[in-house]
Amino acid sequence: MKLTTTTIGAYPKPDYMPVFDWFQLEAGKNPDCFTNLYDGAMKEMGENAEKIFLRAAKDVISDQLKVGIDIPTDGEVRRENYIHYHCRHLDGIDFKKLTRTDIRNSSHNVLLPTITGPVQSRESFLPHDWQAAQSFSDRPVKVTLPGPMTIGDTIADSFYDDPVLRGADLAKALNTEVLALAKAGCTQIQIDEPVFARRIGEALNYGFSQLESCFEGLPDNVTRSVHMCCGYPERLDLSDYPKAPKECYFELADAIEASCIDAVSIEDAHRQNDLILLKAFKTTKVILGVVCVARSQVESVDEIQDRLRAALKYIDSERLIAAPDCGLGLLGRKLALSKLKNLCQAVQSL
Repeated sequence: MKLTTTTIGAYPKPDYMPVFDWFQLEAGKNPDCFTNLYDGAMKEMGENAEKIFLRAAKDVISDQLKVGIDIPTDGEVRRENYIHYHCRHLDGIDFKKLTRTDIRNSSHNVLLPTITGPVQSRESFLPHDWQAAQSFSDRPVKVTLPGPMTIGDTIADSFYDDPVLRGADLAKALNTEVLALAKAGCTQIQIDEPVFARRIGEALNYGFSQLESCFEGLPDNVTRSVHMCCGYPERLDLSDYPKAPKECYFELADAIEASCIDAVSIEDAHRQNDLILLKAFKTTKVILGVVCVARSQVESVDEIQDRLRAALKYIDSERLIAAPDCGLGLLGRKLALSKLKNLCQAVQSL
């Protein structure tokens, strides 16, 4: 049986897209200016913003479909980053009040929007984004959302001072959006919780409970995917950068299997796992990263096939999905296409 292929989220933004994300910042440019850059880009596009967003979504989805991806994303083309875009649509988070904060286990110190009151959902916005993207694809387009713990790690909080209470309100707000997506017809929803891999104790104590709340009430025809990568570099081909512990997936596996998660996305290309890990997943599908998103070297078809064959010794083909480790934004379009092309060719000739 041919394996399913998917992408994880971000895709290199087209040159005509003025919304910057950190992959596109010039070397050495201070990422503190994310908020101002986004505001400036939206002002620059003015009344043409939606037209530009639609063109970008069409282009990045077309790239994925042409190489053979079964479940594409819109490349997160509307987002300056996958977390703050969502936060802009929530009450209680102030993008004018920026607070300097350490994030990612103090690996970065940046200015972040600040929670100043109870976090609540406003009018749903992702159904519009999904419907626009889905109009360019004959295959199901996946929508990605940041999870409660990951949002909490990437904004400042001057209101809750309690990750459990904060996460509970964030989960309610995310659930509103998830249910709206399902009602609109979206069948592929992914919540990104890379912080789970770094804060295993907190993930097990309350993170999974919050994750369950995000998916509460979702109909069975919708695939509940969760992405858990181990870390991202500031630039391509940077080998020495902070990553989650190598054993993190083993420590999270039982909780993943016991949860409502249908498919878990784990990285394996940048830092390979002991594939006996896959035996821990009896019913959960595994979205296995088989191309690296942080290296310019393009994995050969043979290399990808060898890794997939090794994985199939521990998990059946119906539950193994081939993908990149994480988002592709750091690679640039040429490299991203080369890696995706080899990924799809490897699966098709497996």
